[in-house]
Amino acid sequence: MTYRVRAGALASAAALLAGLAVGCDSGEGDGSRDDGKSSAAPSSPAKAAPKPDEPKLPALPASLTGQKLDWKACKAPVKAQGSYARAPGGEWQCATLKAPLDYRKPTGDTIGIALIRAKAENTSKRIGSLLFNFGGPGGSGVGALPGAGQGFKTLQSRYDLVSFDPRGVAESDAVVCRGDKETEAALRVDFTPDTAAEEKTYLDDSTAFGAGCATRSGRVLPHVGTVNAARDMDLMRQALGDEKLHYLGFSYGTELGGVYAHLFPENVGRLVLDAVVDPTADYTGHSRNQAVGFQRALENYFKSRDISAKDGTARVVRLLEQLDRKPLPTDEGRTLTQSLALTGIIVPLYSQDNWPILTDALNEAEKGDGTRLLQLAESYNDRDENGHYGTQNHSQRAISCADVKGRVTAADVKSRLLADFTKASPVFGPYLAWDLAGWCADWPVKGEWETPEVSAEGAAPILVVGTTGDPATPYEGAQKMADELGAGVGVLLTNKGEGHGAYGNGSCVTSTVDAYLLDGKVPSNGKTCS
Repeated sequence: MTYRVRAGALASAAALLAGLAVGCDSGEGDGSRDDGKSSAAPSSPAKAAPKPDEPKLPALPASLTGQKLDWKACKAPVKAQGSYARAPGGEWQCATLKAPLDYRKPTGDTIGIALIRAKAENTSKRIGSLLFNFGGPGGSGVGALPGAGQGFKTLQSRYDLVSFDPRGVAESDAVVCRGDKETEAALRVDFTPDTAAEEKTYLDDSTAFGAGCATRSGRVLPHVGTVNAARDMDLMRQALGDEKLHYLGFSYGTELGGVYAHLFPENVGRLVLDAVVDPTADYTGHSRNQAVGFQRALENYFKSRDISAKDGTARVVRLLEQLDRKPLPTDEGRTLTQSLALTGIIVPLYSQDNWPILTDALNEAEKGDGTRLLQLAESYNDRDENGHYGTQNHSQRAISCADVKGRVTAADVKSRLLADFTKASPVFGPYLAWDLAGWCADWPVKGEWETPEVSAEGAAPILVVGTTGDPATPYEGAQKMADELGAGVGVLLTNKGEGHGAYGNGSCVTSTVDAYLLDGKVPSNGKTCS
């Protein structure tokens, strides 16, 4: 089974903030304005246009919209890995939101959505709650937010910091599709098959994964898509007592935020979308975007070492070809395959701060030791020291395949996609092209859209932050998101730098985002930090 490159680097705020921020000075000037209100919305927002393409849903019962959250000291998450598996302690409180399993049947079965919060420090100037999603899809906000809390202390001065496990993730009825032994075997499958036998093994495993999801998690599987998660966010808003939703979404969280703005433009408060998924890209286009983005990041990495993009790319391709023929030994007693090595290369490209790790890993692999690349791959694949795998990848795939209608066959890959993807990225292109055939193969649930609808006429200004060297969500996606949100709604902030995302302490982007979230100051559309 293959794992798509996650839009959120391990969906961890701590991982994001470790290398997210690139030092940034003001570019074209602030151009800020302050409407003087507790929300960034214009004083007289235009009335949202009706959305005739969307089915009308029954109203939610008062038992849901009026529910009171029972905040208590957090216990250790049951379905978390590593540092996420510990109770956060201190100021952190947890609660469970009750939401409809199926919004078409709001008085039917419910699902529990796990929440976590730390209260605002300045209660006299409190704005409300600031909701976070750290990407994935499939990332645990309950696990990620406490580890990242120090990075958001400025925002906590006036906001309760709140995050959640989206439906089908971790403590919110996690999707589970297979056990550890099956996962370990699947990660040994060749993700870029060269023979008919390898192709059959790859596709059979992909089909088996979907069947396992249906068997183990059939109750929630049809209901874990992004639209339902966005509706859950509006229910959270009501349960938290907020008139407007204030939100900071990273990576996949930008898609979730855009969908929310489309569904509930009148409820948009101050929304920030950082490391933006292209809302105009379909199933195939998203993968090709990532091929381009990671190739760009790899070439920039080699240029930083005074190695030409051509020579550096050839070096990696040569290593991967050698691994395809013969895996490398490691100190862990497990071998490094071609597919695992590619995953290991991807991980440090999320942050420029981690490029030295990539240098060491490549040097060691070329000398015959695959240990470091394997360790990087294991961290990405959510494997702990005891060989137990988490289920983030299960949730990621379930959410993605519930969303997208696009389905690609092996014949499509071989006849029209493989050559194009390989040209875009000799390193990552073949992997991402074949991933299209395996990702939603024979999936038991039909997808919802070709591309997500994010138009948000009548919404308050939404700040869209794109980084020019972002590997996982290329910068062009931010430009398109700002356009798709609509005139007067999408406000583009460009960060000239490397890495997956821009918000972090001490940067131009950070001060601009803070001013927007804390004071309602909307920067001029097109402002650049460099």
